[in-house]
Amino acid sequence: MIDLRSDTVTRPSKEMLEAMFSAKVGDDVFHDDPTVIMLEEKAAALLGKQAALYCPSGTMTNQIAVNIHTRPGDEVICHKHSHVYYYEGGSMMRNSGVSVCLLEGDQGQISAADVESHINPDTDIHRPVTTLVEVENTMNKGGGSVYKFGTLAAIAEVCRKHNLKYHLDGARLFNALAETGEGPQKYAALFDSVSICLSKGLGAPIGSLILGDNAFIKRARRVRKAFGGAMRQVGYIAAAGIYALDHNISRLKEDHDRARYIGKLLETLPYVENVMPCETNILIFTLGKKYSEKEFLAKLKDKNIHSMSLAPQVIRFVTHLDFTDSMMMTVEDVLKSL
Repeated sequence: MIDLRSDTVTRPSKEMLEAMFSAKVGDDVFHDDPTVIMLEEKAAALLGKQAALYCPSGTMTNQIAVNIHTRPGDEVICHKHSHVYYYEGGSMMRNSGVSVCLLEGDQGQISAADVESHINPDTDIHRPVTTLVEVENTMNKGGGSVYKFGTLAAIAEVCRKHNLKYHLDGARLFNALAETGEGPQKYAALFDSVSICLSKGLGAPIGSLILGDNAFIKRARRVRKAFGGAMRQVGYIAAAGIYALDHNISRLKEDHDRARYIGKLLETLPYVENVMPCETNILIFTLGKKYSEKEFLAKLKDKNIHSMSLAPQVIRFVTHLDFTDSMMMTVEDVLKSL
């Protein structure tokens, strides 16, 4: 089976499993699981933050940040296609009682000028108080697009000017850094809180981390408990996260190269109408009239290639560490044959 649905479909390698089976564990609710502590300290040092908290999912880490940075009735500014709004089940509204201001932007990215022009004046009692700005890097529905550092820095300046909090959904942050060559500490310094995912491009079976200063993480631990995210002998899977950070960051460009290879192929195929620019490991393209998205996906599935649709006629491929060069050649042959 060739699975291009997401980079979340990977399986732990033999070496990662060995790290998991040999992990020393405790009770993380009592904050005494040594492997979890090691993972949190490693991530905090890597991103230059004071502390980190291990959670079951990126949805939870994002929603913890929203809950801490806002009060019920406040407003969050983000792109209309951002994961925190589009793919998290209405959690911002359900769990934190906030409203959202949804911005437009090419390839899922927002600008400092757009942010500043949509900040509600706190003197206007008819409108919610703007308290938080959220960005996603890389941007999933933007085809894995990468923010320029200057753009993020300009938004940070707007946030400081208007006393707003600034959160990074960095589920695929290391994919972005693999392309820009910039250090994670430089990126993380712009933000009040950062979420990173271990189960996407890094290949761990589960888990995300929320990072911030000590006071933020102290509050985050309480919110994680209230959201049902406190875990016990979780060091067994935290060990996979440590292995992922140690071994799977440097190889991310391999995934990007394979995605771009397929992207260039798609540009030559008569049944493909448009291919979104491919910067990292996410490839989004639009089909012409020859196939509906259901027909196209069915033809791939007949060849044991699995993918998914994002919208009518819009297909997404995501490359990952379990997608090899030989698989890429098989995909090429199948695409050419359609």
